[in-house]
Amino acid sequence: MGTADFIVVANRLPVDRSGTEEGEEQWRPSPGGLVTALNPVMRQADGAWVGWPGQADLEVEPFEFDGMQLVPVALSAEDVELYYEGFSNDTIWPLYHDVIAAPRYRREWWQAYVRVNRRFAEAAADAAAEGATVWVQDYQLQLVPRMLRELRPDLVIGYFHHIPFPAYGLYSQLPWRRQVLEGLLGADVIGFQRVADASNFARAVRRQLRYDTKASGIRVPTEDGGARLALAKAFPISIDAEEYIRLAQRPDIVARAAEIRESLGNPKKVLLGVDRLDYTKGIRHRMKAFGELLQDGRLAVEDVTMVQVASPSRERVAAYVHLRDEIEQTVGRINGDFDTMDHTAIRYLHQAFPREEMVALYLAADVMLVTALRDGMNLVAKEYVASRVDNRGVLVLSEFAGAADELGTALRINPHDIEGVKDAIVRAVEMPAAEQGRRMRSLRKKVRDHDVSDWSSEFLEALDAVRRSRS
Repeated sequence: MGTADFIVVANRLPVDRSGTEEGEEQWRPSPGGLVTALNPVMRQADGAWVGWPGQADLEVEPFEFDGMQLVPVALSAEDVELYYEGFSNDTIWPLYHDVIAAPRYRREWWQAYVRVNRRFAEAAADAAAEGATVWVQDYQLQLVPRMLRELRPDLVIGYFHHIPFPAYGLYSQLPWRRQVLEGLLGADVIGFQRVADASNFARAVRRQLRYDTKASGIRVPTEDGGARLALAKAFPISIDAEEYIRLAQRPDIVARAAEIRESLGNPKKVLLGVDRLDYTKGIRHRMKAFGELLQDGRLAVEDVTMVQVASPSRERVAAYVHLRDEIEQTVGRINGDFDTMDHTAIRYLHQAFPREEMVALYLAADVMLVTALRDGMNLVAKEYVASRVDNRGVLVLSEFAGAADELGTALRINPHDIEGVKDAIVRAVEMPAAEQGRRMRSLRKKVRDHDVSDWSSEFLEALDAVRRSRS
């Protein structure tokens, strides 16, 4: 039994290996919403983080980093291929994102998923003190809660699902649908991004397992013939709003935003898309809409430029390789048709940028395009809003992103409706300053009133309530 009273279990550790120096491992903090969200909690609680160090066949002993105890879980190259690229990202990811791409069901992937989930559960069980709280994160580890409960019934276990949970008609395709539900129901609190996701989960539980579900409580039978209550409800995730506000006011970042506009030829309006290169993000849809607006003469390349940042993603999964080719062909075609010597229609950047550069881009952009076909939350929408300390700019937001539930004064779109997307872009480009201000103030209040610390504290309060009910 370990000594940590609070443990996070996630696919990745919150650090990246940056080489070795004189035989010593060198680590740096990794970027990412989850790390930002949980860092403060980890520091307060003197917690441990269980995760994969990010490289295949890397065996590392537990170590301390930035006030956190890190517990690496080693994965072989085969584990990465079968559990991570296979089951997690070629079965679960497409299935849970409404089958935008076809999921593949392979038994050896599932076997690897079970095997690797058990390894994570055992590492957490070994690190946890008596009666500790363990918070499991996301779809790569859906079996961990039950495994952990079997190993350590004394623990209070939470699970948060960062991506959508699909409607029953889709979920029921999964050959291992019962095992996954039973895995998740090992947790005392199961959190989702949207109310609809929690409802989809409860319905799957009713249909598959025939358990009673009332309000957000699910009665899970126990071995002694009784039942315990698992709470399944929405806890929408957010961002560290104050950090974005601070960065947006830094003189060097404000100057960089002006420099970005200058480098684009000072167009009247800049449209921005920022996404992981993923088929769920609707990048092709927004480019198609923009290309048609140029074609129709409703926008002119001299006046409006689109910047698309698409950070590299899952470069060994075939669907992603194909997507990158498609998007780059589209960019080439639109730019070939509409560029002038002085103006480019789409400035496309297939790379990741540090947060400071992202905030400069948010400040430089008049219109933020979030056209996800399906998204658990989409924190980029919230980052853009938090960064707009001038109360200017327009957020065009897909109704299929979780953020649409909270960000009510954005211009909402159905990204499949290309005519509707085109109209929204034109409306955003032409929106008067007073209306921009009215909408943006309302959006910024939402993001500031519910930031990432509220998200984590609400979830942890729900886990504390479970602990109290046991004593």
